[in-house]
Amino acid sequence: MHDLAQLQLLFTKYLSEEKFPAEPAELYEPNTYFLGIGGKRIRPAMALLGANLYTDDVADALPIAMAVELFHNFTLIHDDVMDNAALRRGFQTVHEKYNLNTAILSGDVLLILAYNYLGRCKAAYLPSLFAILNKTAIEVCEGQQWDINYAQKEVISIAEYIEMIRLKTSVLLAASLQMGAIHGGASFEQSEFLYQYALNLGIAFQIQDDYLDVFGNPEKVGKTTGGDILENKKTILLIRALELSQQNNDATLKTILSEKHDNPTDKIKKVMDIYKQYDIAKYTISQIDHYVQLSHSSLNHLDLSVEKKQILQSLVNVLVYRDY
Repeated sequence: MHDLAQLQLLFTKYLSEEKFPAEPAELYEPNTYFLGIGGKRIRPAMALLGANLYTDDVADALPIAMAVELFHNFTLIHDDVMDNAALRRGFQTVHEKYNLNTAILSGDVLLILAYNYLGRCKAAYLPSLFAILNKTAIEVCEGQQWDINYAQKEVISIAEYIEMIRLKTSVLLAASLQMGAIHGGASFEQSEFLYQYALNLGIAFQIQDDYLDVFGNPEKVGKTTGGDILENKKTILLIRALELSQQNNDATLKTILSEKHDNPTDKIKKVMDIYKQYDIAKYTISQIDHYVQLSHSSLNHLDLSVEKKQILQSLVNVLVYRDY
């Protein structure tokens, strides 16, 4: 039984050996560039892990791993366009390095290639695998639309936020593990428990990202903390702080968010002072722990060995209780 790190290496080797067509270079070279700038390859590793829970033939699930990785990168390229983002992992985004039309087309072909790879899997499992990926693809689009909608709203609830990150981030992690497990021979019922396990873990993963943006160590996180604050991004931290401010008839936070700040550091400090006032760090950690506990409850329903359950439990430290 492999751990996640070993599966990440296995997939990285496979990815390096798979090549896009040479022509037209304007379509495929941007994808080679984008996939080459890195990433943790968590989703493809999750697909391989799901398979490895039920079979030793992990290599047989590599096309699933490739499908979810290509699909994920398709969403990133298009998200960068919608967000008008200049950088991704410290490198130029595709639309910045090339142009907008190239980014749209290159993203489109990644999506189609993802389905091509999925089609290489065992024929008996294809209906289930395609149904899961189709459902997931729709949900990811829904999550992105909610994210766009919420950026225009003054107030959203924590429940709305959780549902948005469930769709935008968590469902693909969950689908990756489930598809790998089904291809490895798991029953659909068992794969559903794995799906719920990864779904709640994915929510905790995103909340941890929100937490680290404010309270993380910049050297380990790899970026200056407070970026979400500068963008007035409606993370769980900001939503909770706004709720508590309203309950206390305190308009200070809203004023800070609406003001123009010549010094970005000043805005970050003022918002962080309010976060400290309302103990937002403690609240956020409690939410992370809540979804971790929900994920662990799904493990009780799995017909797996103690060793395999321990490997699943160890994902918490890799995905959630991390400092970068």
